[in-house]
Amino acid sequence: MSIFDSTEKYGAVSRALHWLMAIGFTWMFFTAALHFFADETPITEALWPTHYLMGFTILCLGVIRVIWAAVNMSRRPPSISLMARLGHGVMYLLMLVIPTLALLRNYGADRPFSYLGIQLMEPTGEKISWMVDLAGLLHGELGWTLLALIIGHIGMVYVHRKNTSATDVLPRML
Repeated sequence: MSIFDSTEKYGAVSRALHWLMAIGFTWMFFTAALHFFADETPITEALWPTHYLMGFTILCLGVIRVIWAAVNMSRRPPSISLMARLGHGVMYLLMLVIPTLALLRNYGADRPFSYLGIQLMEPTGEKISWMVDLAGLLHGELGWTLLALIIGHIGMVYVHRKNTSATDVLPRML
């Protein structure tokens, strides 16, 4: 098994990044749903702080994934349609934009941010309302949009697997 992609199958690195991010997104949507539907409950209070950590992890993995995709651009399995290419492009964009908006909101709210004990953002002593407002307006809505795209992505993998006249794309990522 190659670490690099080929025209038939994604390599070990692409597959690992994909599945790690799938686990991360599952956790993110689970904690977001808890926050939305069961706010101020003991389970939400216990798990909500992990949302920030996983979000930053997804941002880091997303940056690595975009770089790795660029390195493998000429080797990757071809998109099966323009819609598939556009859908993947929008998902890649959202997986970078959504956590970046959360960081923008955090910075604008003058809150510190640390990741695994490393201080990444210190309070400045000044709140920047346009950052908080912009990120507050878009972060959650784009997150739910990404969830809809992911559900569509999974659905299309299923459709292509079951439709005998279509390309079975699942083996590319397994």
